[in-house]
Amino acid sequence: MELLKKLILLSLLLINSSVAGAEPRVDITKPPVSLTDFSMGYFIDDSQALTYQDVTALPFIPTNSKTTLGTSARVTWFKVILDNATGEQQQLFVHLPHAYHVRAIDFYQEREGRLVDQQSLDMEEIDDDPLMYRGTAVYPLTLPADQSTTLYLRSHAYSHQWFAVEVLDEQTSRRALISIKTDIALLVGMMLALVVYNGLLYFATSKKENIFYSFYLISGLVWIALSYGLIASTFDVYGSGVFKLNISLITMPIFLMLFMMAVFETKRFYPTEHRVLQALLVLLCGTLIWGLFDISAALKPASSLAALMMVVTFSVSISLYRKGNPLVVYFLIGHSFFVLFNGIAVLFYKGIIAHSYLSSHGVGIGIVLEALTLAFIISHRIKILEDIRASQEELKKQAATDPLTKLYNRRFFFSEADYLLELARNRGTALSVLVIDIDHFKQVNDQYGHSCGDQVLVSIAQTLKKHSRTKDLLARFGGEEFVVLLPEADLQEANRCAERLRAAVQALEVTVNSHEGVRSTVSIGIAEIVVGHDTVEAALNRADKALYQAKYSGRNRLCIEMPELAQA
Repeated sequence: MELLKKLILLSLLLINSSVAGAEPRVDITKPPVSLTDFSMGYFIDDSQALTYQDVTALPFIPTNSKTTLGTSARVTWFKVILDNATGEQQQLFVHLPHAYHVRAIDFYQEREGRLVDQQSLDMEEIDDDPLMYRGTAVYPLTLPADQSTTLYLRSHAYSHQWFAVEVLDEQTSRRALISIKTDIALLVGMMLALVVYNGLLYFATSKKENIFYSFYLISGLVWIALSYGLIASTFDVYGSGVFKLNISLITMPIFLMLFMMAVFETKRFYPTEHRVLQALLVLLCGTLIWGLFDISAALKPASSLAALMMVVTFSVSISLYRKGNPLVVYFLIGHSFFVLFNGIAVLFYKGIIAHSYLSSHGVGIGIVLEALTLAFIISHRIKILEDIRASQEELKKQAATDPLTKLYNRRFFFSEADYLLELARNRGTALSVLVIDIDHFKQVNDQYGHSCGDQVLVSIAQTLKKHSRTKDLLARFGGEEFVVLLPEADLQEANRCAERLRAAVQALEVTVNSHEGVRSTVSIGIAEIVVGHDTVEAALNRADKALYQAKYSGRNRLCIEMPELAQA
């Protein structure tokens, strides 16, 4: 068995040696480091069983840091060689922004031919894994001065292997992780508006083409949100359960076929075209049933099926146009956009063309352009509604947030806290509150000025937000005081959360006046809300008393104030 394994590895070596050139290397400069487009190597593991020790002896094929390899590269190894010639140790972060769509990722860090670190990320057992943040895998990497580090990445995809690697310093990494997928959110928002409007049209007119078109749009927006990471970043969910939502890639053309049959009345006026559409519909429904049992296998021919669908629908549209259908010209305009951009995307997902924004986002762009063109009569009205909604959201955001720290303000805190208290009451879960005050903050303002004091405030606010739980409600109450509402947290959990925040602030050093480092500490008062017998204001008063006790006890510490009910 061992001899057979060696023969297989030798064969792979001989096969790939003809296409593998000199190993690409990445030079690391002094900060800021923001490497998003560089050369690396890949090796497709057809056996899906090769180990790290196996692949280190194999030649890797050069490719770009953003690459697509189609459906025949379910397990692929990527190799990145990082040369740190800066004379200083570098703390970097390797980002895999498309990690949300794979099954598992393994990291192997090698230096001087020796494995120095190994970590795995399994999407089926993510469980708040620190390597995963809002759909992006983040692997911390320390590069010693004047040394080379080799990073091996094993990507196990569910179906299509499209991959991206970024190497960033700490600040750039933070900015990348908190950035919002504005383009994808906009696409989804526009399609949602069309779904609602077409749904209302269906109830008003009972025209079945409106409901078919609404389901087509729903399938499209689900696929866009899933494929481009909006679902992962918003809901922090991954794995095979979420991957099954890719069934929308099959339901989308099904509803488009039904829409065409209904809006053009092909059964009544165009029997030949109707039969062609029916044949394609049967094929799509068969693929849908297949996908319900094995979505990964069903997606493998999806790109070819999409190409066939585009050819058939475009050909039918041309035929209807030649026969004088008065509506098809508008469909042709929109469907031309769909065919063009989806054709580019099909080539990308098959690994035929290189990664670009247009190729990787082709399906989403094509769907939205077609949707907007087919709904051109209502597009202006939708734009007005979208503008109004966007303005209202911005005003609500400004009214709800503190302008300096960008945290929630006191007014929003109380309105949201009342809702969370009612939720805790209905669910029978615990609820606690923290009151946090920066120690000796007046001295910071007096010594460095209010501008530097504001800088310290912002940094501490960011630190509190970073080290709070996702479900916590964090607000600035004014001055140097912050409040955190902790859903599903009793006093024991609240104490752990408070200690984590206190330690994080104590470890923080804020650079002011370009060179001076300022360190601060916080005192924290803790109180549990007696759900069903207590108010948020009462619990805040107790937490405030605990805060003063922490101040008088020496600062940089936690104190707990028990409710009167418990004291009695």
